[in-house]
Amino acid sequence: MQVCLNGLFMPAEDAKISIFDRGFLYGDSLFETMRVTHRRIFRWHSHWVRLTTSASMLEMRIPWSEADLLSKAEELVLRNGLPEGVLRLTISRGVGLRGYSPVGADTPIYTLTLHPIPEGPATKWKLMTASQRIPSGIGLDSLKSGNKLRQVLAKGEASRAGADEAVLLDSSGSLAEGSASNIFWIESETILTPPESTGLLPGITRAVVGELCCHLGIRLQECLTPPQRAREASGVFCTLSTLGIVEVRAWDNQSCELSPITRRLQMAYSNLVHS
Repeated sequence: MQVCLNGLFMPAEDAKISIFDRGFLYGDSLFETMRVTHRRIFRWHSHWVRLTTSASMLEMRIPWSEADLLSKAEELVLRNGLPEGVLRLTISRGVGLRGYSPVGADTPIYTLTLHPIPEGPATKWKLMTASQRIPSGIGLDSLKSGNKLRQVLAKGEASRAGADEAVLLDSSGSLAEGSASNIFWIESETILTPPESTGLLPGITRAVVGELCCHLGIRLQECLTPPQRAREASGVFCTLSTLGIVEVRAWDNQSCELSPITRRLQMAYSNLVHS
């Protein structure tokens, strides 16, 4: 598999990064994971906007243009001959002086890697509410940074319990997000999802669901809620760039209802991605 390191293409085993890189040392990095379909990168610009917004919050310099990185990403897809896959763009602040201060770390690096679409353990997920909590409010957890220890621990908890995804609550006990996904539930004909004030990462696919609801005439509303309310809804689904819209069949060993609204959205999303 070919990768791209700072604009140079090479076999993955030949790509080397310094052990003093701040992304390795402190998680001082950002990344975006994108779906590739028919050799096209779905919603590249939306991912780029989120990346650059996050970089600005972290005062991290991105010296490459969107057009340049897009060109490299598209070339990587062609070089690997993988028409369907997952593209990851990672940007690290690079090497700097020893210590936490980013002063002097003026040579960022980027990598582009391509991966097969993950084979999900099931077409419908089992969720487990993790013990980890996200601080309420829009803060560092709302950035897609390389520092994901909270999510790592939550997903490990879920995996050991035989669940496909972990659910994280905010510090007040309200439903926030999955470890790698956003969560929606259905009440009557309305789709609900937690607001960004819970500290969740606003996913690209989450935004696409909003567009699809508008197009299909489905009401979408943000709502603070304890997890029990969502578990007992008439349908639950998760969204993420790698798999799109995934229906939930069980949550904390409690069966969840399956909704035709979820299947309608899944079809609309599939049509959009493949159009």
